[in-house]
Amino acid sequence: MRSVLTRTAVLRLLLGWGSFGVLLAFAPVLRNRLPSPLLWLILAAIVAVIIVCAFGVVTEAEHLAHRLGDPYGTLVLTLSIAAIEVILISAVMLGPGEHQTIARDSVMAVSMIIMNLVVGVALIVGGLRHRGLRANRDGVSAYLAMLIVLLAVAFAFPAFLGESGSYAPAAAIAMVVLVVLLYAFFLQRQMGPQKTDFQEPGARLNAGAGPSHASVRTVLTAHRRELVARTLLLLALVLPIVLLSHDMARLLDVGLDHLGAPVALSGILIAMIVFLPETITTVRAALVGEMQRVSNLCHGALVSTAGLTIPAVLTIGLVTGERVLLAESPMNLLLLGLTLLLTMATFSARRVNPVHGAAHLLLFVVYGISVFV
Repeated sequence: MRSVLTRTAVLRLLLGWGSFGVLLAFAPVLRNRLPSPLLWLILAAIVAVIIVCAFGVVTEAEHLAHRLGDPYGTLVLTLSIAAIEVILISAVMLGPGEHQTIARDSVMAVSMIIMNLVVGVALIVGGLRHRGLRANRDGVSAYLAMLIVLLAVAFAFPAFLGESGSYAPAAAIAMVVLVVLLYAFFLQRQMGPQKTDFQEPGARLNAGAGPSHASVRTVLTAHRRELVARTLLLLALVLPIVLLSHDMARLLDVGLDHLGAPVALSGILIAMIVFLPETITTVRAALVGEMQRVSNLCHGALVSTAGLTIPAVLTIGLVTGERVLLAESPMNLLLLGLTLLLTMATFSARRVNPVHGAAHLLLFVVYGISVFV
């Protein structure tokens, strides 16, 4: 337990739960109209606490990943991050005000941040340090097949299977069922018959060569107490994020309204907050030359985000009767299409290099410009 409940972990728990207690105590004051400087100060403090707790979640997920090995370990990390993303989006949707586009804006921002910004930076820093970097083409191909379908379901099909960019109720129910079934089948294949597709190239040859390749059942038996303790700690750090996200969403709404900022900026800020810890993890993987881990973290996180977010927001819309606007603009659909094509070109190469990374970064800059134009 000492190795799990470290001083840093305890401080993160105290900060997260203590901040929630403070906000709960001052809830009546926060409901009043606050001066702009005070509003942004409180919002910055909430965001800082959420980021600290998110780092704690990622830290525990990384420990679990180290024990379980790929692809199980990376899956724990990506699912943790995707769950936080879904929680924040759901909190905004269920909060006060009109948030018809928050899911669309957030998933679009996640797509551009992960597939262009994070991948671009990782390819540049990894390519400058190592030569001959390459990912497992089979794994990347599986991710891209999922992303093409899931992003089409999220952003393209609503324009044709509903009205004004929202799914009709019958179509929404069908999409929830289909996406859940597809994502569940993908996870079953990733953790079972196709798990070697998501390991570093050459890992198949070394399978069983050492303790890091022990079966999941063996690891669960040998390290059951540690795994249970880290899982409980991970959940204890996720809960403050859930509880704080409601206040963050409300204050962010008011703050952006005061600034007259674009509506899409709210989704972009949520995506940046959630994926900051995983961005650092991805860059670390690139620095040590683990390009398939970069793909698992980035493409796997986006598959998990889309596979969880689409059913979640459509279900919330069906239950509450709130309209969920998903259909994207032609500009963003063009950016998504170019991003998928560039990803195919990048990861199908014999070796990736910094030029690929620079091309991804340019697409992200274009996306940033399009938000404010």
